[in-house]
Amino acid sequence: MPEASFPLSDSAQKLAQLSARVAELESERELTLRLAQTDSLTGLVNRGAFTAALCERLEAARRASGRVALFVVDLDRFKHLNDTLGHHAGDLFLAEIGERLRCDAGPSELVARLGGDEFAVICTLADRDAAEPAHRAQRLLDLLTQPHSIYGRMVSPGASVGVAIYPDDAPDAGDLQRFADMALYRVKTQGGRRWSAFDAELRAENLRRRTLEAELRRAIPAGEIEPWFQPVVDARDGRITGVEVLARWRHPEQGLLLPGAFVPIAEELGLIGRIDEAVFEAGCARAAPWVAAGLIESVAFNVSPRDLLDPAFSRKLIGRLAKTDLPATALTVEITETFLLQDLALSRRHIERLSAKGVKIALDDFGTGYSNLRALMHLPIQTVKLDRSLICDVAKDGRVAKLVSSMLHAARALGVCIVAEGVEEETQAIFLRHAGCERMQGYFFARPMPAADMETQLRASHEQAPRVFEAQPSRRRARA
Repeated sequence: MPEASFPLSDSAQKLAQLSARVAELESERELTLRLAQTDSLTGLVNRGAFTAALCERLEAARRASGRVALFVVDLDRFKHLNDTLGHHAGDLFLAEIGERLRCDAGPSELVARLGGDEFAVICTLADRDAAEPAHRAQRLLDLLTQPHSIYGRMVSPGASVGVAIYPDDAPDAGDLQRFADMALYRVKTQGGRRWSAFDAELRAENLRRRTLEAELRRAIPAGEIEPWFQPVVDARDGRITGVEVLARWRHPEQGLLLPGAFVPIAEELGLIGRIDEAVFEAGCARAAPWVAAGLIESVAFNVSPRDLLDPAFSRKLIGRLAKTDLPATALTVEITETFLLQDLALSRRHIERLSAKGVKIALDDFGTGYSNLRALMHLPIQTVKLDRSLICDVAKDGRVAKLVSSMLHAARALGVCIVAEGVEEETQAIFLRHAGCERMQGYFFARPMPAADMETQLRASHEQAPRVFEAQPSRRRARA
């Protein structure tokens, strides 16, 4: 006898529909979660999911008294591949690297793409064999140096690997990542294409850095960060027309520290804004009387790219300037060419807001990035500063000389003042003067100096006769 079928009641139908919808939503939620944890290019775990997984692995290892190795991988010369074959080729290569790492991973390993050309592998170690991490690191190098064909060309950028181990090197995920990065950075600075483990040398460096971090936090309110000044001279007669203000740290034990020793740390700690503010206020206080006395026309400050990314930066700067005696028309704000093109809309807002108050804008390190003359045409930029990397060979290399001459001609045609940075030899000064450069600065004229020395030199320059840079035929014959 056939089974009887009974129609569902309205309430039962609604319940069935609701159950189906719940299952559908749950499926969508799982898909959304999976996509949020996955790198879209390689299909690997992304940085966010990697960080969570690393914490889970370390907690499991802690409970089991186990060990976990973290391998951070960075491709060598990947930028060159992108520049020569294009970004699509670069994406294809990254996808290939991701696939290699996925296929090579063992059951106790997790592979992630952290971003760009950086990958990571988390490996739960089977035993306390000290050689196991070394073998795995070398296997990664061998895997990633195998050539791959893209558009008919064989490419093999190579890779660098940094290794750190829990709990041998670090007690938590944050330090483990940082120590693996330190090991990776050491490899990159030594040319790449090998691996390095976190060791006693890096531990000492980490301790030194941590100490410096604590001292830097104390140094800012203690007034140890001070402004130094480097003169900018008129290329025609050598008179000082302005100064660039630079930060120095007068460390109570280590003496005078240059920006390279503390600015990167300040940026990581989020202290660079406070340093910039302290140097700006102190620099304006020392330079304002020089402007009032007619000793200089302009005072230039570098601005950190992190500060420029703040939408309120220009308003804050105008507010700080109003508290000083320095006229807005005497202030020059230097921004890098790279940042200008990184966020053109934000750059435009800052530049236009500052220009409306009379502040001048200088494009720093011109020639190192995109050399975008279109920006000079459409933005109120009054000055470009030729990068020192161009100046060092300008009197020796004909190709560099032609390039610099062309850049000077283009900027001059747009009515932009040109400053050459890093002038260290008289031959460079002579070439730049005859090529039409208007302002110069560098060790040939003066090194950065404290305010008292700068004031002495300014007054001496004001009283001295003009200094014209010309070739000296008789001196050249004598040397010959």
